[in-house]
Amino acid sequence: MKVRATQDSEPCPLCGRPIVEGPGADRHHWLPKSRGGRASEAIHVICHRKLHSVFTPKELAADYGTPEAVRAHPEIAKFIRWIRRKPPGYIDRHDKPKK
Repeated sequence: MKVRATQDSEPCPLCGRPIVEGPGADRHHWLPKSRGGRASEAIHVICHRKLHSVFTPKELAADYGTPEAVRAHPEIAKFIRWIRRKPPGYIDRHDKPKK
């Protein structure tokens, strides 16, 4: 689900960069929909893809259900250091999500 964001929007909960309107914005369910999650939050598409390339829905539900927990993971911390140097609308390809 794409998201419409304005300059007054909250920053991305993963990387902290502003979320801008367009194809670079998405929504993420911290508790996966497959595990009963309903609430979602605006996030960059690239950050969303990275989350799902590192974690399975089961892992997200059990251990990584908050931005803080996800940011503590070594691979995500490395990604955040890299992505923070990119502009807010930056989109890149990442590994396919884990099933």
